[in-house]
Amino acid sequence: MADEKSRVSGESPREAKGPLLPTSTADAAIAEKTQPAKPAFHPALYVVTWISLSSSVILFNKWILDSLDFRYPVILTTYHLSFATVATQLMARYTTLLDGRKSVKMTGRVYLRAIVPIGIFFSLSLICGNLTYLYLSVAFIQMIKATTPVAVLLSSWAMGIAPVNLKQLANVSAIVVGVVIASFGEIKFVWIGFLYQLGGVLFEAIRLNLVQALLSSAEYKMDPLVSLYYFAPICAAMNGVVALIWEVPRVSLGEVYNVGLVTFFLNGLCAFLLNVSVVFLIGKTSAVVMTLCGVLKDVLLVLASMAIWATPISGLQAFGYSIALGGMIYYKLGGEALKGYAGEASRQWAEFGSTRPALRKVIAIAGVILFVFLLFGGLAPTYAPEYDPSQYISNAAEKLGVSS
Repeated sequence: MADEKSRVSGESPREAKGPLLPTSTADAAIAEKTQPAKPAFHPALYVVTWISLSSSVILFNKWILDSLDFRYPVILTTYHLSFATVATQLMARYTTLLDGRKSVKMTGRVYLRAIVPIGIFFSLSLICGNLTYLYLSVAFIQMIKATTPVAVLLSSWAMGIAPVNLKQLANVSAIVVGVVIASFGEIKFVWIGFLYQLGGVLFEAIRLNLVQALLSSAEYKMDPLVSLYYFAPICAAMNGVVALIWEVPRVSLGEVYNVGLVTFFLNGLCAFLLNVSVVFLIGKTSAVVMTLCGVLKDVLLVLASMAIWATPISGLQAFGYSIALGGMIYYKLGGEALKGYAGEASRQWAEFGSTRPALRKVIAIAGVILFVFLLFGGLAPTYAPEYDPSQYISNAAEKLGVSS
């Protein structure tokens, strides 16, 4: 018994594997500050929330403007911006989410010279974007939006913000080629809608370049929610003027009640929550994750358009859009980053094959079969059962007075 006590008492003290318990109130405060803050939610939750809200806003707007026949996109845009103005003012007063505005040295001169021009192009992009819903499908709109990086690059050269770089132009050429192919494959092509969407992409590109120029100064750094706090009032005012001249004289209360006040409120709330989710997404994820999430969102929107409105998608259109998405990923992530991800994916695929060889063979064979069907247009009749090129050729020949 004595030997046991002697042996136990002679043991060396164990090293502490965790933080020591505080011995005083001051020590407790220091320990609390040194403890790393645990994230409240997994980053995947922010990703899913942003994709859901972003997709919902687009589908919601299409449903109101087209399906419910409320064909007043400028009024809807004005309502969104007015909702955002009221909401950001309330948040600035009663929450801490907009405390970042206190570090922005905003003066009347800066507001007129920087915020107002950005607000003008923001308004124009929103107006053109919503007008497009009256003419084109959600699927084709998302395909055209893939050209935004190209428009940003070209407009930055035209505005003198960035030097001309032909290598960058070559990198984005695949996006242009893909969208051109997708446009040729579009079954319900409407020129006015196409031009509206191109205008929206161009105005959005100019806005992004102006924002980049503004944020290049450290004293004007602001997150998307603070930006909305400054931009929403001026955009709502400008859109309101356009709506008063263009659409208000034609709208009736019957059309408003046909949509429903509750529907309008939920639509405005959804649009505003999207801006809030962007702030959290930027803070919790990387640029790579945001790029891939954007691509995933666009693909899901195309599928949702096919499911909800039975939008026909031709094989040529799917092929062109795939090229555009691939080009966009390459341009945003870069060749070296993609090589690294490809190497990691190859290693994971090899490990998967060593553990489950039979399942890997099944997946590989299914992938090859799917690729062959897509390559030779085997799925095109399913996507576009009413697409018959011969009738369009015959109609064109009759108009030209040529026998076909």
